[in-house]
Amino acid sequence: MALAISMEGIDARARELGVDLSAVDLDSITLPAGEDFGILSDDEEVLRSEDPPELEMGLSNIIVVDNLPVVPPEKFEKLENVIRKIYSQIGVIKENGLWMPVNSETKKTYGYCFIEYNTPQEAELAREKTNGYKLDKSHIFAVNLLDDFEKYMKVPDTWTPAEIKPYTAGENLLKWLTDEKARDQFVIRAGTLTEVYWNDARKLAPELVFQKQYWTDSFIQWSPLGTYLATVHRQGSQVWGGENGFERLMRFAHPMVKLIDFSPGERYLVTYSSHEPSNPRDTHRVVLNIFDVRTGKVMRDFKGSADDYTTGGNIGVSGVSWPIFRWGGGKDDKYFARLGKNIISVYETNTFSLLDKKSLKVENVVDFSWSPTDPIISLFVPEMGGGNQPARVSLVQIPGKEELRQKNLFSVSDCKMYWQNSGEYLAVQVDRYTKTKKSTYTGFELFRIKERDIPIEVLELENKNDKIIAFAWEPKGHRFAIIHGDGPRPDVSFYTMRTANNTNRVSKLTTLKAKQANALYWSPAGRFIVLAGLKGFNGQLEFYNVDELETMATGEHFMATDIMWDPTGRYLATAVTSVHEMENGFQIWSFNGKHLYKVSKDHFYQFIWRPRPPSLLSPEKEEEISRNLKKYSKKYEQEDQDAFNQLSEQDRKRRTQLQEEWDSWVAKWKQMHEEERAFRMELRDGEASDEEEEYEAKEVEVEEVVDVRQEVLAFDLDQE
Repeated sequence: MALAISMEGIDARARELGVDLSAVDLDSITLPAGEDFGILSDDEEVLRSEDPPELEMGLSNIIVVDNLPVVPPEKFEKLENVIRKIYSQIGVIKENGLWMPVNSETKKTYGYCFIEYNTPQEAELAREKTNGYKLDKSHIFAVNLLDDFEKYMKVPDTWTPAEIKPYTAGENLLKWLTDEKARDQFVIRAGTLTEVYWNDARKLAPELVFQKQYWTDSFIQWSPLGTYLATVHRQGSQVWGGENGFERLMRFAHPMVKLIDFSPGERYLVTYSSHEPSNPRDTHRVVLNIFDVRTGKVMRDFKGSADDYTTGGNIGVSGVSWPIFRWGGGKDDKYFARLGKNIISVYETNTFSLLDKKSLKVENVVDFSWSPTDPIISLFVPEMGGGNQPARVSLVQIPGKEELRQKNLFSVSDCKMYWQNSGEYLAVQVDRYTKTKKSTYTGFELFRIKERDIPIEVLELENKNDKIIAFAWEPKGHRFAIIHGDGPRPDVSFYTMRTANNTNRVSKLTTLKAKQANALYWSPAGRFIVLAGLKGFNGQLEFYNVDELETMATGEHFMATDIMWDPTGRYLATAVTSVHEMENGFQIWSFNGKHLYKVSKDHFYQFIWRPRPPSLLSPEKEEEISRNLKKYSKKYEQEDQDAFNQLSEQDRKRRTQLQEEWDSWVAKWKQMHEEERAFRMELRDGEASDEEEEYEAKEVEVEEVVDVRQEVLAFDLDQE
């Protein structure tokens, strides 16, 4: 059976074996019939099943257009030209690919036609675009794929109730959360291997949980709550999980899938693919499917040209912004939205249709984002009319589409929106032009979302001409950090939204001068932050305690490309991925900057901590545990001591073993030396000279005589 392996995996294996693929003629390689080298495909069990999948009919590139006018022969050519004009705009119609059957008795058309495209994708797009197309009041097109007729013809005339299968208990997908050592998991991808580990900081080493070769064709991704691990393949995506390892839980068929995205509550999975058009002048065709994660059912699909999906977001594959759909309103997965031209289309998951059957119209809108906890959208509209109409940031409540707050902004160059993860604050970073329009300066508009009337404060830096390098809110807190400055060593400032008297005014806590930092990484639990210097700073790390306003430790991971906190905020991972050819691997640090262990991996692609679901404890219970932490920590301190003692004992045993191996080696050579004594005496004419005291040391002085004649001659010459 042939196994589909990604080129990335083949290249990685070839580099390991020292093979130059460019010098290999792949077309000349043939395998024996039935040979698979013992590597089972993920889909092999499907092919071995009792009911093999039916073969495609091969007619998926043909559409049937019904409800056409019934015309006599003299109008036949005119109707054909009209139909060809409509459908040739969508794709390339094959030669002789348009056929309108004619009634042999009346010599008139039957009122339908067949159109054959080059690809099934073009046929599907034509069906989607023209089904319901109104040619005139009496003729509204009904368009179907020719394959659909075969499918519907197989539907039985009599209804039979579905077979009710007996209930079988599912696996405990959260078993990993009950680890007695309260460890966290992470997944890595290196070469052709994907591996899941426990982070066992007590043993200063990771513990392997699961390993699989060629597990994914491109990348891996955890679901937001850590329940599933998703892999991406040529045929679609799959999710894995289980009680005692990683079993395949569901497949999501989507050929040539390139990107995936989970909803925050893990109920839905969005898959994306793009396909090259037949006409080079056309843009890529985009296909998006939204699946129910548990059932694998397609809840809604979206298809169109890439131009329809390039507005806003981070530019991804084929110029399409990603994620195209942005989920909002907390973990309920009730709404998702996408940005369009002058609109924001909000959908509800009850029906997977537009909310109130229409999009939110916002003239010239360029960006939006959801509150992480509430169904509130923040949106940004730039200046219009040459500055006569100011830019604005608005907050809109969903589902009522009511505007909660609006702030007009003048002389705006750019705008970025940052939500705090609890949804309490929104920071809007506004870059404004100076009066001369030759330069810009930056300020912040700070929205207090949970307070009455949503008050707004304006924050400007002491030197408002400073370039803003990074901004980050403290999770579960009221502070934020900013890296700013124009020099090679920028400053880092910390602010709080609450003052000592609990008055709601923003105030500065401190500024750290001249730091080797260009990125901010808050602990998920707040309080601690890592000031990181990536790229040009070569992986500088500073672990900072914001409560005490002091540096706990500094470190370095040379050429680090990625920095990730574990979901509890206890450990930090730094990694060097394959963007660099050398030093690939990862390192684990404690929250206060102590280096714990290092793992080197060639061709290292990904490191991802497994997320945890939110705590089931109430804020009051968490506060009580914090107050009584010493009482609870005694148990774990003892466990830490036992683990330390175990490590010490292991280290002692290792040293003892090394000493015993050395002593054994020395004894072996002493015995050999003794066995060869007679042979040595024979070589020395019977002299026993092994012992040091039998040797007599003599000092011999050797004088070197120079050429006296030459020196004398030289002397005589000098005398003359």
